[in-house]
Amino acid sequence: MQGRQHVFTLGIEEEFQIIDPDTRELRSHIQEILADGKMLLREHVKPEMHQSVVELGTEVCSDTRSARQQVVKLRSGLAGLAERHGLKIASAGTHPFSHWMDQQITADERYATIVQDMQQIARANLIFGLHVHVGIPDRETGIQVMNQARYFLPHFYALSTNSPFWLGQNTGLKAYRQMIFERFPRTGVPDTFESLSEYEDYLKLLVSTGCIDNAKKIWWDVRLHPFFDTIEFRICDAQSRVDDTLALAALMQAVVLKLHKFLRQNVTFRMYRRRLIDENRWRAGRYGLDGKLIDFGRACEVDERDLIHEILHFVAPEVDELGSHAEMAHVERILQEGTGADRQLRVWEQTGNIRAVVDHIVGETYEALELGREA
Repeated sequence: MQGRQHVFTLGIEEEFQIIDPDTRELRSHIQEILADGKMLLREHVKPEMHQSVVELGTEVCSDTRSARQQVVKLRSGLAGLAERHGLKIASAGTHPFSHWMDQQITADERYATIVQDMQQIARANLIFGLHVHVGIPDRETGIQVMNQARYFLPHFYALSTNSPFWLGQNTGLKAYRQMIFERFPRTGVPDTFESLSEYEDYLKLLVSTGCIDNAKKIWWDVRLHPFFDTIEFRICDAQSRVDDTLALAALMQAVVLKLHKFLRQNVTFRMYRRRLIDENRWRAGRYGLDGKLIDFGRACEVDERDLIHEILHFVAPEVDELGSHAEMAHVERILQEGTGADRQLRVWEQTGNIRAVVDHIVGETYEALELGREA
């Protein structure tokens, strides 16, 4: 299954904060960076709705090794572009204290339409996510993989929590980003679909009735991408460390391969209703790895770290096939050291200084980068 012989490819999209290193605040500076960035990063860099947000997207990667090279290369290039303008980049689900009211909206028809439609909900949506695409052999099977992958969403979420602060306050949650984003319609855990045709009919209905103008405005935590043959996971906070991003991507890739194997072998993987998955989703965002999630099969609470270990055992054969042992080993480091949220909170507890938290996020974002190298 290694190399280019399989279709379970990876694509990684990361949203970054543009930081003023003096004030540690967000800086609405995307237009200036893009002027240089389009030459260096080309189609891999995109603006987002707020001008203090920039997105990087890898090429289609055959394996986690290739994905790592791409992520490091793109982050390094963006850091170099920011440096030209006396700025830094940072990666976390929310900025610890900058206010959305101070941020400028990117001049673009798409974003103008979203703001016109969503109003205050859109203007306040100052958040940063990690999106991972895993290639699939066919879309008919893909819709069944999406149905089954819903179960794992709270576990991916718990591993990725990296947004404990909002508007200068400790929210008490390990991940506040999703609390902001779920104000949007068509977010959260999707319902199940009996077939690809049912899924496509649903998308066509929303477009034909004017609910959305294109199928990309389905913002679920996981979706069969409307245009690419991928399962796209959208639940995770942006990750500060490159290693954390790759660990999550490797875990998602292995889960998709495992579920696809089950379908080919006609092995049943139990699907749970959305209302049950939502209970675990809430616990994951509130407590991260320190909480207990519900094992619905046994009808009891189980420590999240124990459940993650069960998943690692579940996909171990697929990790062997994909050759992603190094990335999966990093999951153990996250379990031991805590998520990005845990690390942010430790800095806050030690210093009581919210700007020190920003410095910490910036520092982790620059780990493993090849500074001075531009894409």
